[in-house]
Parts: sequence; structure tokens; C-alpha cells
Amino acid sequence: MSDGSRTQSTSIPPRASRTPAAPALAWPWGTAWPDRPLEFDPARDGDSAGDPPRVLLKAGYGRPFLFTKMVDDRPSPRAMGQQARPGSFRRAATGDLVQLVDRTGRAVGFGLYNAASQIRVRPLVWIDGRGGEAPSDSQTHRPPGRQWWRDRFRRAIALREELLQLHQTTNAFRLIHAEGDGLPGLIVDRFDDILSIEVFSLAVWQRLGPIVAELAQLTGCRHAHVRFDERPARAEGATPQRLATPDAPPRTIAREGSLRMRVDFREGHKTGFFCDQRDNRRRLTAFTAGRNVLDVCCYTGGFALAAKLQGGAAEVQGVDLDEKAIALARENAHLNQVRVSFVQSDAFGYLRQMAVNQRRFGVIVLDPPKLIADRESFEEGRRKYGDLNTLAFPLVEPGGLLVTCSCSGLLSQDDFLSVLRSSARRAGRTAQVLAVTGAGADHPIGLDTPEAAYLKAVWLRVGSDEPLGDDLDTPC
Repeated sequence: MSDGSRTQSTSIPPRASRTPAAPALAWPWGTAWPDRPLEFDPARDGDSAGDPPRVLLKAGYGRPFLFTKMVDDRPSPRAMGQQARPGSFRRAATGDLVQLVDRTGRAVGFGLYNAASQIRVRPLVWIDGRGGEAPSDSQTHRPPGRQWWRDRFRRAIALREELLQLHQTTNAFRLIHAEGDGLPGLIVDRFDDILSIEVFSLAVWQRLGPIVAELAQLTGCRHAHVRFDERPARAEGATPQRLATPDAPPRTIAREGSLRMRVDFREGHKTGFFCDQRDNRRRLTAFTAGRNVLDVCCYTGGFALAAKLQGGAAEVQGVDLDEKAIALARENAHLNQVRVSFVQSDAFGYLRQMAVNQRRFGVIVLDPPKLIADRESFEEGRRKYGDLNTLAFPLVEPGGLLVTCSCSGLLSQDDFLSVLRSSARRAGRTAQVLAVTGAGADHPIGLDTPEAAYLKAVWLRVGSDEPLGDDLDTPC
């Protein structure tokens, strides 16, 4: 599931300006391209007169992912009702665009198919609009081809450039947010003229060449880094790979107002930089003037440096287990000409040591990596969130601020607030919820996919050293 969540190594097991039009990027990029040709095949991608292979939809209309039990990818004509044509049942192959049909044989949508994945189909279009867009004309009933992809890209670009106008304040933002932009399995961040791409779908990987070439033409970007990481690749029955255009810079600098951050595409996590926390970094600066700040699981120092440079914090410390991330955070402190202490350490051990040292901070930020990767790890991950926050609460000065985050999509906002109530009680502190925020508007969420709101940042004013009463144990 492409939830954009962090997997950088920390204390817990892993965690634009406008540019002129550029010529098409050169293909192929070096070695190890997929075996399937990197072009849209009209016979597979909706640009031919023939029907795509059919997959019977048994359940899950309107869902962003169709799992194995929701579909029948080897339906018989009899199972499809009297309207089905026996000659139309070409078997779907992994990577195919497929037509989703109901038991009468009526088309209800189109999606990308993978026989090796638990996510058997990633829907692109729902025909009557109940689970996606309402049809504008009869074209909605046609399989999505090259023009469909181009239109989706243009719509995503227009959101960032025309409505949000992100280029006025930053050169680093989410250009395509997978299901949130109607483009499942594809994440793209833009850094000036560089596209940093994460792939979560084998079918998207097989179409990567024309996808990135089209994006280059529409945005004017001249370079690209692409990664199909271990976990999503294995889930798709694919081999993990990383690619880059021939002269793509291994590093760049992201700007957020006056803050500058080095981004390392080769050594960094995910797309290299967490654009999803941009608005929260800005919000933090309103609370840090003259205060001592601790940034736990700081990665390359975003919150810590914003607090010092833009928020006027007194003393700032950042801690992360990832040695390379800490090294880059120190580079970023030098780049911004500020004094921030960055420590490579386990977060649990560091917080315990701060308690032994009787240290307290006016502001603490907890931004751990994704602790709940799947349903099997839910309880363990939930416990780790609780333990981490229980250690943090006593270190906040009375009246101070705790900004605590979860990027685990499987942990709902209500569940996270419940964890925090328990942690505050265990730590013997009172707390008030000031706000609950998420990712920036360049990470849109579909009305039909509220579970895609993976990032939760809870802003807590921490009170005196006294336990919460049972009467406060109610949903927030």
C-alpha cells in the first residue's frame, strides 16, 4: 500500500520552481530494465479496438485495492451471466489492463492486474462514478489508454502549480500521490528539475518508461531517480531495483522558505526527503521561540533546523539511529549556518538517559518511522508507539508542547489518540489536544479512501505531573 510512510532506521526497527520545457529523457537508463518493453502496448493499454481481459468483481466496488478474494480472474462465461460473450475471455496476465465486470457481464471499471500479488487489481476507473469519478461522457466506458494517463498527470500537476502554487514557497513537493491522484502504485516527488519516484506496483513498473517520459515533457524536469524497494517489490512478485537517468545528480537542495535541506537520493529513505511534514515543520516554528527543543527520530534534521532557523529556538537537539541521516543533518546545520546538536542514538535509550539526567524540554517532536507495516505487526507496533510516548511525556516542561506523529496507515487517528491517553496516564502527566494535523495538501486523499490519511501529527500541551483521571478516558 503506497501510504508514503517512513521507513528510516531509528530507535525502532525501520523507518519547485517552474522550469522550461525539457527534451524527452533518454531511454533506457543504464542496466536492469524490466523484460517487458517500456512502452504502452495498444493491445494491453486501452488504445486498441479489442476488449481487455475480463476479471469478475465479487466484492469491493469503489475500493482502492481489490484483494484476491474480491475478484475471480478466471471466470467462466456461465458465471458472467447471459450478456457475456464466450469469445471475450482472454486470460489476464500480470501487468495487464483488465476490465472489471459484474455477474451479468456489465463493465464496472478498469484496473491493473497482478496474479502474484495479494492486491490482485489496482482500479484505475470506476465506470458509473460510485467509487471514483462520475463519467463526463461515453469516453469513461473506454479502457484508459495513453491519453488517460496524460490527463491524470496534467490534473495532478495543475493541483500543485495552479491551485496550491507551491512553487512560490518551496521547490520540493509531492507531484503524484498514488491513489489520492487516481494513479495507484505511483509516488512522485519533485525537486526543481529532478523527479524522485517510488513504485509500488509491478504493472506501473512495466510502464515506467513512457510514464516518466510523459512527466518530463509536462513538467520540464530533466532528471529522474526511481526506486522499487524491497518490501513493495517482493509483495508484487518482482525484484527490487533502483534506476536513474544518466546524469541525474545524486544530491540536491530542498528549500522551504529560508530553510535549506540537502537531499540524498541514493542514501536517503523513500524519495529522499519527507515533503509530507512540510506544513507541520512550518507550524512548529510558532511554538519554539526561546525554548529548548528535542527532535526525536529526526532523520536529516527537518524539524530541528526549522525550530532553530525559523522559530528562534534556544537550544536544539536531534537524535536518530541512522548514522548516515545524522551525518546529513549535521551538513544541513552547516548549510543553514545554525548550531544544532545531532546525536546518533537509539531513541528509547536516549529518552531514558534524558530522564536520568533530569532534562526537560519546552518542545519535543516524535516522528518515528512506520511501526506497523502490516496487520500481523499491529499490536507490537501499537505497543511501541505507546512506549515511546510514555518515555517522552515526562521530559516535557509543564505547559510545554509535545508533537507526536504516526505514519502507520493501519493505525487510525482514534487508535493513536487512545495510545496517547494511555501513555500520558502511565507517565503521570495531563495533556490537552491542541490540534491533529496530517500531510500537506499535495498529498490529497480520496473521499472514498479515508484510510489513505496515513500521517497523523497530534499537538499536545502537556500539563502538570499528575495522573489523568478515568473520567477523561473518552474518545477525543
